[in-house]
Amino acid sequence: MSTVRWIEDNTYNPKLGFWSRANVGEVLPDPPSPLGWDMVFEGGTVLGWRDCMVNRFGIGDDEVHATRPEVIGLFGGYAYLGISLLRVWAARTPGFTPEALDAAYFAGNPDIPPYAAEPWHDNPHTTELMTGWLGWVMGDRNQDELEADRLAAHAVRAGRPQLSDLTELELYERASAMKPFIRALFDQHINQSGAASIAPGIIAAVCAGVGNPTATMRLLSGIGGVDSAAPSLALWDMSRTVRASAALTNHFESDNTGLTDRLRADPAPEVAAFVAELDSLLAEYGSRGPNEWDIHAHTWETQPDLVMAAIDRMRHTADSAAPSGHHTTIEAERLRLGDEISAMLAGDPETQGQFRAALASASTFLAGRERSKTNIIRVIHEVRMSVWEIGRRAVARGEIDEARDICLLFGDELLAIASGTLTGTRELVAARQEQLDRLATLDPPFLFDSPPPPNDQWPKRGDNPPPIAEVGETLTGLPGCPGVARGRARVVLHPSDPTALEPGDVLIAPMTDPAWTPLFVPAAAVVVNVGAPLSHAIIVCRELGIPCVVSVNGATARIPDGALIEVNGDTGTVTVIELDPAG
Repeated sequence: MSTVRWIEDNTYNPKLGFWSRANVGEVLPDPPSPLGWDMVFEGGTVLGWRDCMVNRFGIGDDEVHATRPEVIGLFGGYAYLGISLLRVWAARTPGFTPEALDAAYFAGNPDIPPYAAEPWHDNPHTTELMTGWLGWVMGDRNQDELEADRLAAHAVRAGRPQLSDLTELELYERASAMKPFIRALFDQHINQSGAASIAPGIIAAVCAGVGNPTATMRLLSGIGGVDSAAPSLALWDMSRTVRASAALTNHFESDNTGLTDRLRADPAPEVAAFVAELDSLLAEYGSRGPNEWDIHAHTWETQPDLVMAAIDRMRHTADSAAPSGHHTTIEAERLRLGDEISAMLAGDPETQGQFRAALASASTFLAGRERSKTNIIRVIHEVRMSVWEIGRRAVARGEIDEARDICLLFGDELLAIASGTLTGTRELVAARQEQLDRLATLDPPFLFDSPPPPNDQWPKRGDNPPPIAEVGETLTGLPGCPGVARGRARVVLHPSDPTALEPGDVLIAPMTDPAWTPLFVPAAAVVVNVGAPLSHAIIVCRELGIPCVVSVNGATARIPDGALIEVNGDTGTVTVIELDPAG
C-alpha cells in the first residue's frame, strides 16, 4: 500500500454494507483528485446528499453517519454508492420497493445480493413524510426552488471577477465559499433524482398492463427542456456555420491540435464571427467536460479544442440529420402514444388519472434532474477556475508543471501555497501524481456487501479481457432509447478523441457524461458499457431520438471496432453482423 497521503477511505459499516459503482461511475469514473474531493465532495455534495435523506426523505439523523453518510463514499480510492441506505428509503416509501430501486440501478444484474428486510427498516415517520413528498412528485410538481437554484448558479458565473486581479488568498476564499452552495445544490439534485425515479415505474406498470411494455421508453422520450442535451443543439448550429464556410472548413481540415488558437489568430470576418459564437458558447457551457465533477479535469473552457473535436465530427453530418427534427418526431410520438394508452384506460378512471399524472411527473422531473446537475456543475467550475488560477501562478514560480496540478494538493495545502508557506511542492505533487496513476490502473470491484479487499489486491485493468464478439453473436444490455439502427462500430474511449467517428457510425463508449453528448448527434446509435434507466446516455438519447443500449458489459472490449452491428434500442440488444472488411 502507498504511504503517500491520500483521501481517507470510508470505514466499512456492516449495517449499511452494500456498495456499488453503479451510477456513481458517471459522476466520478476515475479516482478523484485530493483537492477535488476536499473542495467539492467532502462537506459539499456528500453532506448535501445527507441533508436530502434526513430533511426531505425522513431518514433518521441517527441512522446515517454525521460527516461521512453511507450514501456515497470512497473505498480503495474510488467512489461508491451506498445501496443499503437507498434500499431502506425505498422500503419506507409508499408504492416503491427495494426491488424497484435495484431495477433502476442494476437492470437485472444477476450478481446483486437480494434485499433482506430488518426490523429497523420500518419507520412510520419516514413513510408519513414520503406520502406528502409523493403528493408533490405526482401532483403539485412545483419547481420554484429549482428555478431559484438555476438563477443563482448563473449569477455565480456571471459575477466571476477578473481572477487575475485577485490575490491567491482571495482566490482560495472564493473557491472555499462555493462549498455551502454546492451542498445545497446537491440536496436539490438528490431530491430531483428521487422524484425522477417514481413516475417511470408507474408508466411501465400501466404499459405492461395494457399489453404494450415497450411503449414505456417512447413515453419518456422527447420531453424537452433537458439541459444536458442543450450543448449538442448549440454545437450543431456551429457545425452548420463551419459546413457553409470555406474559410472555416479549411481550418478544420487541418490538424485539429491547436485549432482554437489558429481560429483566434485569423482576422477574417467570418472566422471572427465564429470565434465570437464560440466565446458565447463557452460562457454558457464552458463548465461541461469529461469527468466534470472533478476540478482536476479539463472542461470546454479550459480546453476549447474539446469543443472543436465535437464540431469537427458534426460538420460531416447532413443537414437532414438535425437533432431538432428527431426531437419533433419523437415528441409527437410520445404525445400520440400517451393519448392512445390513456384512451384504453377509459373504463378505469383511477388508473387513467394515475397514468396521466405519471406522464406529467416524468416530464417534469427527468428534465429537473438534468437541470439540478447542470446547476451544480456550473458552480463546481467556478471552484476549478479559482484554484487553477493559483495553479497558473505556481507554474510561473516553477513549483508545478501545469495549472491543474494544483488539484493534487489537499485543501490545507492549497491554503499554505496561497499563503506562501508550502515547501517541497514539486516533490509532493509528483508523488501524488504517481499515486493517482497507480489507482487509474486498477479495476475496482463493481459491488461488494462485505469488507472489500485492499486495492493492492484488485486486478489491473485489462488483465482479464472478455472474449471478442463473433459474427452472429448478440450482446444484451438495458434498452435505453427505442429504435433499430445499423452502422459500423466505432469504439471511442475518450470524448476528446472522436476522430474515427463518421456520420452513421455506432458510438461504443465506456460511459457518458455531457462531454460525450455532442458525439451522439452524428451517430446512428449509442452503446455504453454501464448505465441505468436514469443514466445520462439514456436521457439525452431520448431527447435526440437516437437508439441506445446501456449496461452492455464490456462493450468497448467485446465489440470489434469497424464491425457492422445492429443496435435494437427496444430490446436492449447489439448484434454483430459482419467484421470490418478492411480489418
